[in-house]
This record gives sequence, structure tokens and C-alpha cells, in this order.
Amino acid sequence: MCGIVSLFNKRRVPVQQEVMEMMTNVILHRGPDDNGIYTEDHVSLGFRRLSIIDVAGGHQPLFNETKDMWIIGNGEIYNYKELQAWLKDRGHVFETGSDIETILHLYEEVGFDAPKHLRGMFGFTIWDRRQNLLFGARDHFGIKPLYYTETADAIAVGSEIKSLLELPGLKREVNETAFYHYLTFQYVPDPNTMYKGIYRVPPAHFFVIQNDQITLVPYWEAKFAPDESKPFSYFVEGTREVLLESVNKHRMSEVPRGAFLSSGVDSSSIVGMLRSFEPVKTFSVGSDIPGYSELEYARRTAEYLGTEHHEVVISAERYMNELPRLIWHQDEPVADPSAILLNFVAELAGQHVTVVLSGEGADEFFGGYNIYREPHSLRMFAGMPQWMKGSLRTIAEKLPANLKGRNFLIRGSKTVEERFFGNALIFDEELKERVVTRDITRLDSYQNPWMITEEIYKKAAAYDDVTKMQYLDIHTWLRGNILMKADKMTMANSLELRVPFIDVKVFEFAATIPTKYKIANGTTKHVLREAMKDFLPPDIKTRPKLGFPVPTRHWLKHQFYKWAKELIFESKVDYLINKAFVLYMLDEHREGHADYSRKIWTILVFMLWHQIFIEQKYQFEPYISPTVEIRRQKSAELHQQIG
Repeated sequence: MCGIVSLFNKRRVPVQQEVMEMMTNVILHRGPDDNGIYTEDHVSLGFRRLSIIDVAGGHQPLFNETKDMWIIGNGEIYNYKELQAWLKDRGHVFETGSDIETILHLYEEVGFDAPKHLRGMFGFTIWDRRQNLLFGARDHFGIKPLYYTETADAIAVGSEIKSLLELPGLKREVNETAFYHYLTFQYVPDPNTMYKGIYRVPPAHFFVIQNDQITLVPYWEAKFAPDESKPFSYFVEGTREVLLESVNKHRMSEVPRGAFLSSGVDSSSIVGMLRSFEPVKTFSVGSDIPGYSELEYARRTAEYLGTEHHEVVISAERYMNELPRLIWHQDEPVADPSAILLNFVAELAGQHVTVVLSGEGADEFFGGYNIYREPHSLRMFAGMPQWMKGSLRTIAEKLPANLKGRNFLIRGSKTVEERFFGNALIFDEELKERVVTRDITRLDSYQNPWMITEEIYKKAAAYDDVTKMQYLDIHTWLRGNILMKADKMTMANSLELRVPFIDVKVFEFAATIPTKYKIANGTTKHVLREAMKDFLPPDIKTRPKLGFPVPTRHWLKHQFYKWAKELIFESKVDYLINKAFVLYMLDEHREGHADYSRKIWTILVFMLWHQIFIEQKYQFEPYISPTVEIRRQKSAELHQQIG
């Protein structure tokens, strides 16, 4: 696990060493163990290393036998040994045991098709002197981040936006259309970021920088292919088999590893399977507000599975004190309160291990979100002609807003494409008009939220409604929220997070499960629950999904109220946000007249991000997390005991 930066000067001016040093030093947290810079005239590759595989010999940048190709890479390739054996049979000579060197030789052999052969999480760049181009790619689902930008002088690609912000000539400006979408989704959907002129390399895409241009090309696509001919037992057995194989692959490391553990099926399944291979250290986090903590359930699961368990309780004060630094680590505003909570369990885990396994992706792949049950609950509307649905909606919208059943009628009269924007819908268009001060809809770059989801839904047109929802979440919520916070909050603590559910082979099997087996027996991800029952405590299998509970609703009424009010007054966002309306929501929430917590939190996170990155009110120096020093000390003590 590492951080990478590549820079291509379009004017053929030699890259300045100090520029690359600034771009790599600012992501010190991603790689506290080693660094390297390779510069050849107008091209430079920079690298920060967290040592996981080939600890002794995996220094980067790496080169091929003739030294006319160089690579930097972030992530892990779980099938690299098989690829390496195949490449050696074809005459390739390896200098290291690094999985990243395997990508370089694979590129020599198959060219731009290289990413198709990789199983893992990755973002990499190759300097190909033979063809005078930079080539790179991001993994299939977007587990590892990769951003790019272009100025008049250069094109740059990096693991984090903060590296790109060190590029001379790059302005710090808000992408106003992206801000508008952030209010809908609580994150900025691909390929934009909250910065004007900075973009994400989309998952499952490679890029080529040549002739002073960057070109993005898809190399893979997630497709569902439900197989109605197979019995339920086939999918249960197949799910268990493919997941055990994936967890075993994700054990690959030369450093200590553990796992995050909450109260739900997903993380508990990962821990249960991992425990079947080796002793496990588990880590959990909770808040000090009753009803907002899963620690008791996690503790019971850890006891049942026989893990070495560690936990941490977070107060409002500690959460608040760390918030600015963690927004800096995020690069962009993501208004998911659990993102910040994830940092604290990562900090705890980082004191004991260098690698953690976690349960992200199970809901998207196996149909786990409670909202996926909605098509079943709305099935009475399925046979209605469209004119009747339209009339029903018109009548329902005229009913009193608090009348029971009104929302049910409105949602039932809509198609899934009209009602489902993914797992978060923060501000609707009507409320946006009250919170935004300028008419963003008149911008040349404007797209309404339906245009974002419409393109994705078009590709899923042949699927049933539940599968459409899964497909949309895989292409929005998973990459924009779940994986972003997972990467940024763990790497803030120099900790590598691995997600065995989010694996190409796992998806290929999960994509064949019919909806009738995913949403069944009164619950979600039914196949997964049955497949994992032998690894879990009996009560876990049927426990409903709780998420990662964070008491922002409570804190905004009490501990956070004064801070929130001050932030609203101080932040220089009047050109975008109607502060009077935000203050109104805050006071209404405090008095208990309405629950505006998610909406307020979305605005507050943006305001704090704006202070950090646009106003530059806060300054954060690159640093090595204290957890790394604790981990190193424990490792040294262990080696001393071994002798």
C-alpha cells in the first residue's frame, strides 16, 4: 500500500526535483517506510511506500531488464504469483518479489490489456520510453483512488488530490456543479471532484498520456447475469467457496494483519472465515451515547469466534478535535459521519497490525441494503398503467405532508429510476433552491442529478428493479462514499485495508444469483447469510443491518451546536450557500421540530472542507501517524524476544 504521483511536462521542460518532492512528501502518511523519485527529462515518477510485500526488495520506482520502462504502483495484486510464473515461462527476468514489478512485465507482454489480467486493488503508472508515453490504470471497482489534472504546462496523476494541489499553476476553485451534486448524493459522483479541473480516473479504466493529451479507456464492465436454472443450494455453496478463496488470497502479506469487526453479517463473516485460517486480532469502535454503539454485539461475536479483541469508545469532544485533520485527509467533502469514526478504529488497529480485512462491498454485491426490499413492498403498483400512476401521484402530492401513506403512494407511482438515487438522497431539488444562493442550473457545466444516474440506469435497463439498484450503487455509492472513506481513513493511519468481498471473482459469482434468492425469507442478502451461518454466532445471521451508527443527530442538538453556528458564520461560502436557511435548519433541529441532522452535517462538512482547502485557514504538515511508531516498537520488541 503506497502513494504515487506521476508528472508529464507538456513543454518538454525537465521536471524540477523540488516539485516532485513536495508532491510526494505531502502524502507521507500513505508511505512512511520508504520513498523514491525517478525523473527522466520531462517525465517524473514519485512514490511513498508502506511495506507489505517483499519488504526487503520492493523499493519503487521499479524498472524492467532494459531499464526503458519504469513503474510506480499502489495496492496489492493477489494473483501476482500466478502471473509471475507465466511471465517467467515467457522469458521475463524479475529483480524483486514485488507484485508491482509483475504489472510492469505483464505490460511488456500484453500492452494496454494488462489491467484485465489483474486481480486486486491498484492504481499504477508506467513510463514507457519505447513509445514515449505514460500508461496507468485503476482497479475494477475503485478500491484505490487515482486522480488527474492538467495545467498549461503539465499533466499529473496521483493517489491523492493534495499531491496535485502542489502542482505549480493549479488554482484552488470549487466545481460548482459538483457542489450541487454533493448536496444530492453527500459525495461528488465520478468523474468530477469538488475541485474545478481535477478529476478521478474512473474505476475499470486505464489512461494513456501521449502527445500532450490524456486519454481514458474502459477495460472492464460490471455485468449481472442471474442464473434462474440453479437451485438455492448451488448459490449458497458457491458463495461460501468463492468467499473462502478470496479471504485466503487477501491474507497475502509479510506483516501482521487483523480485521475490523462491527455487529453485522459482513465484517463478522470476514472475521469468521479468516479465523478458519489463522488466529485473528479484531478491532471495533463505538460512541459514548447509548443506542449509538455496536460494541456489545461486536464483543460477543469476538468472544464466540475466539479473537484477540480490541475496542475504542469515541466521545463528541474527541470526534470534534480530530475532524479538521480528517477532512484534510479525505481531500474532498464526504458527508458520511461514519467516515470519521472509521479513522479511530483504524488508529486503534494501526497500533497492532499493518493490514486489516473489512466487510465493504457485501451489500452491493449480495443485495444487503434495506432499501433493496422496496420493489417488493411496492409490487402492488407494478401492473398499473402509467396514466394511472401519474394520476395517483398528482392526488398524493396534494395531501398533507404528514399524512400517513402519502409518501408510499408517491414512491409507488414512480419508476425505480425516478425514486432511487442511491443510498443517500440528502437535498431534493426543491430544498436545494432554498439552500443555494445562486442559480447553478444556468452554468454551462450544469447537469441535474437525473442526468448522472440516467446514464447508469441505461446500461442496467434489462435488469429487474433490485438489480438496477445494486448496479447503480456499485457505480456511485460504493466508489464515491464507501471505498473513498475506507481508503482515506485507513491510510491516514498508514494502515492497509483489504476488502475480500470486492473481488472480481466474487462479483462474477454474486452476479449470477437471482433476486429471489437475494431478497427472501423476510431479509436481505439471504444467500450470503445462509452461506456464512457456520462461521457466525446464531443471532448474527438474522440481525438487521445497522450501518455504522454515529450520534450526529444528538451532537448537533448539544455538543456540536455552538461549533456548528460559529462555522456557519465564519466560512466564506456565501457565494454558494444561503446561511440564513442553514441556521434555520440548525435551530429547528435543536428544538426538535424536524430532524435536519443529515442535511446540516452535509453543509458543515463542505464548509469545513472549504476552510481547509479553498480558504486555507488550516495548515497541516505531512506527518507519520503515532500508530506507526507504536507498531514499529512492538515489532522490534517481538523480534528481540525471538532472538
